Amino acid sequence: MSTTTTAAPLPPPGRVRMTMYALAQLGLAVPALVLFILDVVGGALALIVIGVPLLLATIPATRWVANCHRAMAGRVLGTPIPQQYRPTRPGGPVARLAGWAADPMTWRDAAWLVAACTVGFALALVAVLLLVLVVTGALWWFGIEPIMRARSAMDRWFLSYGHTEKLEQRVQVLTETRAEAVDHSAAELRRLERDLHDGAQARLVALSMSLGMAEAAFDSEDPEQALRLVQDARSTTTAAIGDLRSVVRGIHPPVLADRGLGGAVTALAMDMALPVTVESTLPGRPPAPVESALYFGIAECLANIGKHSGAGNGWIRLSHEDGVLRAVVGDDGRGGADPGGGTGMLGVMRRLAAFDGTLSVASPGGGPTIVTLEVPCVLSSPRTTPSSGPA
Repeated sequence: MSTTTTAAPLPPPGRVRMTMYALAQLGLAVPALVLFILDVVGGALALIVIGVPLLLATIPATRWVANCHRAMAGRVLGTPIPQQYRPTRPGGPVARLAGWAADPMTWRDAAWLVAACTVGFALALVAVLLLVLVVTGALWWFGIEPIMRARSAMDRWFLSYGHTEKLEQRVQVLTETRAEAVDHSAAELRRLERDLHDGAQARLVALSMSLGMAEAAFDSEDPEQALRLVQDARSTTTAAIGDLRSVVRGIHPPVLADRGLGGAVTALAMDMALPVTVESTLPGRPPAPVESALYFGIAECLANIGKHSGAGNGWIRLSHEDGVLRAVVGDDGRGGADPGGGTGMLGVMRRLAAFDGTLSVASPGGGPTIVTLEVPCVLSSPRTTPSSGPA
């Protein structure tokens, strides 16, 4: 359930720092070679169980060395190289090793160890020697950057997914989110059915019975009883209309259709018991399904603030940058929020995942709690009618 956004560019390191990176890469070349040998030996001995403890130690160590090179390569190239390992499988050592073996990045790390100990070592050695040897100072000045960029490009090629693997991951994510969206839609249909059955339908049945008894009272010439039954029927009708309105609001709130996301969120904030400020800089309106998903996500965040945070103030910021619709919901409460601790936030994650969106929570102990909801989308031009323009 993630969305790919353009990483913020990193400031380029100077020539001296690049040389320090090369020196660090030379120092890590020996551990890399040792880890490659141990990985091979451990893999072979794992068939007879003896190599399992060895792999449990060498694979995390290999990932640590690889992450060090990811950080250096990202600084040299100006773009961070994220860690793309799959989550570790729960269970015992065998389950953990099976998860690592199924992760394509584990095998990329193994191939990278070979390249780092050969071509990578040679490039780093040349970069350091150009500075150490006095007669090559000019060559170092002009050559250190292309040498280190070549080394870093090699590291990035091995230590990040290729185009085919990214497509495979994308297909897997879309398959999972589609299944979650189908399950969510089925659950919503069941909820609507229950709401109609237990609410409006029950009141309409009571209304029919009241009108039937009123008709019988008229036939028995008891107008007072008939009048009371008609009054009861009128009250039941009003309650049934209220139930139907509640169901409709649960599908797509009228305020969202009329006032847009900014106005609808402002209305939510005004209903809170604590002051919540809303800042909206949306230049247009997102597609209706995206707008609805983000609205209900913000509503769930505000409900959690009111029930659990103990906050004195809250805030909401709506923006659209680089093709991503973003809502930041924060409070100054006690913090410690766990997005996986209840069904509400998990439901929001499923809603957003259907549109390739994400939800992230930062909530250290003592606060503040900041929830960020992001959905990639294109905004339409704002409508000009007073009832539909954004607030």
